[in-house]
Amino acid sequence: MPIYQVLVLAVLQGFTEFLPISSSAHLALAPWLFGWKDQGLTFDIALHLGTLAAVLLYFFRDWIQILARGFGLRHGSDPDLADNPTLLWTIAAATVPVAIVGLLLKDAVETTLRSPYVMGTMLILVGVLIGIADKYGRPQRSLRTVTLFDAMFIGAAQAIAIIPGTSRSGITIAAGLTRHLERSTSARFSFLLSTPAIAAAAAKAMLDLRKLGGIEPGMQLPFILGILVSAVTGCVVIAFFLRFLRSYTLKIFVYYRIIFGIIVFALAIFRGYAE
Repeated sequence: MPIYQVLVLAVLQGFTEFLPISSSAHLALAPWLFGWKDQGLTFDIALHLGTLAAVLLYFFRDWIQILARGFGLRHGSDPDLADNPTLLWTIAAATVPVAIVGLLLKDAVETTLRSPYVMGTMLILVGVLIGIADKYGRPQRSLRTVTLFDAMFIGAAQAIAIIPGTSRSGITIAAGLTRHLERSTSARFSFLLSTPAIAAAAAKAMLDLRKLGGIEPGMQLPFILGILVSAVTGCVVIAFFLRFLRSYTLKIFVYYRIIFGIIVFALAIFRGYAE
């Protein structure tokens, strides 16, 4: 796998996983658009691990406090986390929907749902939903007010994100906004909620890779670079996005999704796509 392809895809993963614009659509379509050979399971796992590393590194202190509070211990200084001692268990419960849907639709996600027509549709549809939630939501609630119902509602939205083109962060942030969470709070909870799902996906992928004999010869360097570059890019993007949402709306991402979705449809129709 060429190093330039490794770097492009790893940076693309770091950007698109944490912005509400769909990493699955960008990563699935990039090899098709550039005429690259599919990156394969090994590199996909590297990107999963890089994404996991990004959320664990950026939210390390948050997770320590969440775990401590979940078991009745006082640790950390974030008042939003300190005042919500059940957050660990609400996140755990809210992860169940994506686990169930992921198991039921695993084969479809890896085959028929990777169509550019599906991706284009979800890019536009979810973009519109994000725009509606951003416009009509009343962002006034902080993380300390997140209830089990809020978490399950957002967790159900996360389950939809297994469809390529949806965007895990996009659909869960939109769900948070409909529950009147502040924009930055919706994003923060979205990233915290994504951590168990990303970890489970990475663990399963590692088991699949082990069954196939491990990392194939010549992929060690791309594997390591993929993890490092996507992790560093992801951390930078998370920091930027959370700061961005304190002052701005999601409008620019809504426009991007709709325009990108239209481009995907146009390319699929006029250039052709091998199903």
